[in-house]
Amino acid sequence: MYYAPYMYQYPYYANSPQYIYGNTHGYWAVPNEVAFGSHHSYYENVLKDYGANPFVININEATKVNQTFRTALWTGNRLQVTLMSLNVGEDIGLEIHPEVDQFLRIEQGQGIVQMGNSKDNLNLQWSVFDDTAVVIPAGTWHNLTNTGNVPLKLYSIYAPPNHPFGTVHKTKADAMEMEHGNGNKKYYGKTPDEWVKHTEFLVKEGMEDVERGINMTHILQEFILMGVLVGKGYSPEKAYETVEEWERTGESQILQQSKKM
Repeated sequence: MYYAPYMYQYPYYANSPQYIYGNTHGYWAVPNEVAFGSHHSYYENVLKDYGANPFVININEATKVNQTFRTALWTGNRLQVTLMSLNVGEDIGLEIHPEVDQFLRIEQGQGIVQMGNSKDNLNLQWSVFDDTAVVIPAGTWHNLTNTGNVPLKLYSIYAPPNHPFGTVHKTKADAMEMEHGNGNKKYYGKTPDEWVKHTEFLVKEGMEDVERGINMTHILQEFILMGVLVGKGYSPEKAYETVEEWERTGESQILQQSKKM
């Protein structure tokens, strides 16, 4: 049986050394498994979106090195990890994610988190510091403001993803422009045209069902269900495969029946 090397780390104190016993290296899930240490210059060169691939990183180090307002680090079908850095006095901006749960973890600095059921009534407020975790349920108005004298460094987990793969917002102004400027407002991380392109696979499959003469009730049932699953974070391909499996296995008797109509 394999046992992982024993590792012990003293609690972290500002301006004091840390002692780590055991393997101090992790591995990026990239070709050739490039080993990394704690060199900032290395991290600065590899902070990008690694997609839905298996991935390991020292999240504390990566978060502190990040200099952008927002950089997507990992975007899968069901969740997304982004790194954020707020300048002194800067805030994320009052926002709400109707269908997305969010987790924040502060790695450096201090700030104020506000939440509420209405944008005009943020009746919940907490001070946050290093190592603070914040959980924001879907449908909750919220904001985070840097009240310290150094950049506020944090990472955010969205479930499902809230930004397009590869998102990089160097500044808050860039984020506002990309998400709301030029009439290209984002809905759950995509513009309307991006959503259309994202679901083109389902449109193609639906048209092929029409050409095969499958009745419209069955087609509408299937593809509306697939759209619901895409909204829950499934890829179009996975949504199609799942609904077809429901029909094929009889898990959905209604789909089996409507196909025979």
